[in-house]
Amino acid sequence: MTAETDHDLSREPVAAHEPSPRSGSIALVLLVAAGLVAVAVGLMTLGRAQAQPYILGILAVLAMVGLFNLFAFAAGIIRFADRNLYDPIIGRISDHAFDGLAVTDARGHVVYSNAAYLTLTGATGPQDVRPVERVFIGNPDVSEAVFRLLKAAREGKRQQEEVRISGHDGNQGRWLRMRVRPLGTGKREAKYAVWSIADITRDRERQEDVFQELQHAIEYLDHAPCGFFSVNPAGELAYVNATLANWLDYDLAEIGSGGLKLTDIVSGDGASLLTSIVAVPGEVKTEVFDIDLRMRTGKTMPVRLYHKLAFGADGAPGPSRTLVISRARDERSDPDRAAEVRFMRFFDHTPMAIATVDRAGNVVRSNARYAKLGQALGLDSASKSIFRAVSSRDRHLLIAAINQAAEGQADVAPVEVALEGTKERWGQFFVTPVDSVENDAEAAIVHMLETTERRALENQINQSQKMETVGQLAGGIAHDFNNVLSAIMMANDFLLNAHKPTDPSFQDIMQIKQNATRAATLVRQLLAFSRRQTLRPQVLDLGDALSDLTMLLRRLIGEKVKLDLVHGRDLWPVKVDVSQFEQVIVNLAVNARDAMPDGGKLIIRTANVTSDDAGKLAYKGMPAADYVRIEVADTGTGIPADIRDKIFEPFFSTKEVGKGTGLGLSTVYGIVKQTGGFIYVDSEPGQGTSFHIFLPRHHAEPELQVEQPAAVVSASHGAAKDAAPAAEAKPRTDLTGQGTILLVEDEEGLRALNARGLRSRGYTVVEAENGVEAMEVLEEQSGAIDLVVSDVVMPEMDGPTLLTAMRQKNPDIKFIFVSGYAEDAFEKSLPEGQQFDFLPKPFTLSQLVAAVKETMTKAG
Repeated sequence: MTAETDHDLSREPVAAHEPSPRSGSIALVLLVAAGLVAVAVGLMTLGRAQAQPYILGILAVLAMVGLFNLFAFAAGIIRFADRNLYDPIIGRISDHAFDGLAVTDARGHVVYSNAAYLTLTGATGPQDVRPVERVFIGNPDVSEAVFRLLKAAREGKRQQEEVRISGHDGNQGRWLRMRVRPLGTGKREAKYAVWSIADITRDRERQEDVFQELQHAIEYLDHAPCGFFSVNPAGELAYVNATLANWLDYDLAEIGSGGLKLTDIVSGDGASLLTSIVAVPGEVKTEVFDIDLRMRTGKTMPVRLYHKLAFGADGAPGPSRTLVISRARDERSDPDRAAEVRFMRFFDHTPMAIATVDRAGNVVRSNARYAKLGQALGLDSASKSIFRAVSSRDRHLLIAAINQAAEGQADVAPVEVALEGTKERWGQFFVTPVDSVENDAEAAIVHMLETTERRALENQINQSQKMETVGQLAGGIAHDFNNVLSAIMMANDFLLNAHKPTDPSFQDIMQIKQNATRAATLVRQLLAFSRRQTLRPQVLDLGDALSDLTMLLRRLIGEKVKLDLVHGRDLWPVKVDVSQFEQVIVNLAVNARDAMPDGGKLIIRTANVTSDDAGKLAYKGMPAADYVRIEVADTGTGIPADIRDKIFEPFFSTKEVGKGTGLGLSTVYGIVKQTGGFIYVDSEPGQGTSFHIFLPRHHAEPELQVEQPAAVVSASHGAAKDAAPAAEAKPRTDLTGQGTILLVEDEEGLRALNARGLRSRGYTVVEAENGVEAMEVLEEQSGAIDLVVSDVVMPEMDGPTLLTAMRQKNPDIKFIFVSGYAEDAFEKSLPEGQQFDFLPKPFTLSQLVAAVKETMTKAG
C-alpha cells in the first residue's frame, strides 16, 4: 500500500489516466531503519544523561510526524492505494483499450480511467476526469439511460444502454454503448463499479445501411408481379408478399401476426401436396404444383407454385420459399391453358385418391387426395410405394391387380382391401393400364376410394337386420312355446289340486311347476329381446327408482364390490315399465359383479342430455333429442373387441355351461329398445366396461288424454302378473264366480284345459275354435255372453277383428285377450277407444280365474 496526496480531493475526486502510484522500495525502508539504529548507537556512546535530551527530541519529532499522518489520512489528504488495482499487465491492457474504462468507488469517485475514457468524455487531462453521470447530466437524451446505469451500479448488477448523443455546431451526432458492472464478486471488489463507454456510431450506420437495403428488397418483393410466401414446418404462414395478399384479399398485418395457416389459403387438399415432398437430409428440393388458392371471400384462383424446401442434416424441413404464378389470366386468354387448369382442378379436387405407379408400385405422380391419405395413414414421407398404404394382409391383392394392368389387361377387377394404420380403415382400388408407348415409367393408373364409412354402415345395417331376424325368430318360438307352457302349467295346477302335500307324487308335481315357471321366465326374456313383451309404462323419476333399488343391488353384488350412485340434478321424467327397468339395472349389475371376481367398484350415474349434446355424441343411430342417460360402469376385466358386437345376441355367453343362459344382455337390449331408448357399450380389456342407456325425455300430455284403455289394461295386467304371488300369499281369496264365458282358442288341448279350469270355479263356458265360430256362438246365445276370453293369433279371423265385430253387435261385451305376443303387437290394429284386458301367456289356473273374476266384477 502506498499513500498519495492530492490537495484538490476535498472539492472533486480526480483520477489520473495513467496512475503510476509511488511503488515504494524495501531498500528505502532498510535505509531508514539503519539510520535509526545508527542514531541509537551513537546516542548510547554519549552516555545516558547526555543522550536523554536528544532521544526525547527524536521521539517528539517521530510522534509529531505520526500524528500528522493520522490526521491527514482521516481527512482524506493521504490515500493508500491497493497494489491489486494497479497490476502492471492488466494496467497496460486497460490503459490502451479501445473502449473507455473507468472505475468508481462506493462514493462515485473515479479511482481509475484510461485514455479512451478521457477522450470520449471530453476531459482535457487526468485532473479533469469526471464520472459518467456528471459527464452527461445535462443531456436529456441520455439522462434516463444514465439513471438506470447508476441504479444498477448501486445494486451491484450489470446493465447496458445504447444512447445517441446529438451533435453541436453542425457536427453529426454519435452513438455510445455504455456498460456498468461490479469489479468483482468479493465483498471488497463489489464496492467498485467498472464503467465502459464505446463509440458504436459506425456499427449503427452499417446496421442502418443493411436495414435500408433489406427494406428495399422487401419493397421490390412486395410489389413483384408474382406472389411469394414462406411457410414454417408447423404449417403457419411466416411471410406473404403484398401481391399475394392483394390477390387473396387479406390484410398484410393479419398475416404477419401469425393468424393464417397454409390450409387457410389453399383450396381442397392442396396443402397435403406441399407437405408430401420426400425428405432427403441436407438437400434442397424444388417442386412444381398446380393448385387452387382460396381467397378470403371463398372464391378460388388457379396458380402454379414453385415450392423450394431445404432439409437439415436430420431430414427435418425448414421454412419454405414458394413462388406463386397466377394462372387466372391464362385461363381467360389461352384455351389450351384453360383446359390444363380445368384438368388440374378435376384431378386435385376429385374425392378419389389418384396415382400413377410403375411396375414395382412406386408412385410417379399423385393428386392432393392421395397425399392427404398418406398423411392420414401415418405413412413416412420417404415412402413412395403405393403398397405401403395397404395392410400386409391384403397387399397381395393390389400387387396382383397392378401386375395385370402392367401386362396390358384392360378389365382389372377392383379390389377392396384394409388400409395400413392404427385404426381400421378400408379402401377400394380401381386399376387401369397406361399406354407404355407414351411413358415407360408409368405402368398403371390407380384410383382409390375410401370405403371405411360405407363398410361401417353396411355392418351396422347387417347387425341390425341380424338382430331383427333373430328377434323375429325368438318371438315366434316364444309364442308357440307359450302355448305349450300354458297347457303344462294348467294341467299341473289340476294335478296340484288333486293331490295333497302328503302324497308321494306331490313333490314331483311341484318340481314340474318350478321347471315350467323357469321356462316361462326364459320365454319372457326371449320376448323382451324380440321387443314383443307387454310393457306397462308409467312416468318415473329415475333417481327415486335407483334409490329404491340400492338395497337389492348391494345384496346382489356382494361385499367385495362397492356400489356408488351418482345422481344428476333435476333429472327429467321418463316413461318406462318400472319392473322392466329394474330388470335392466339388475342384469347389468349382475354382469358387472361377475366381471369383478376379486372385487371392484360399480358406478351408476344419471344425467340429462340435451338435444345439442346428443347431436355431438359419437353414437350411431341415435337422433338428436332430449334424453336421460343412465351409465352403469364397472372396474372389471372388460370385454374383448372381437366379442363386443355379439354381447346383445340371445344365447351368447362367455360364462361356463350352467352359469348363464346368454339372455341377460339380450333382455336388456330388447327392453331398452321397446321403451324407445338406446344402449351402447364402451369397454377395453383390463379397464372395465361402461353401458350407456339413453331414455327419451317424457313430456307431460294434456289431462284430457289420460282416460284411455291403458287404465283397464293395467288393471288386468296387474291381476295377470301378480295373480300367482297373490294366490300364494292369500290362499283364502275367493276366485269362484258365475256367468257365461266364451272361450276362443285354436289350440284344442289348451282350450280344453282352460275351459275345465273355468268350469271348476263355477263359470259356464262356451268354446270356439276361431273367430268365425265365435261369432256364430254369439248369434246362438242371443247376447247371453258375459265375457269373451280370446286368443290373438288365430286362423280365419284373429282376435282384434273378432273384438271389432262383437262390439258392433254388443258394445258392452267384456274382453280378455290372451297371447304369447306382446299387447303392442295387436293393440295398434284396434279402433281407437276399445277397452279390453290382457293376460300374457303362459299363465296358471289361478292367474286365469283371477283375471276373469276381476274383469267380470268391473262396471260395464
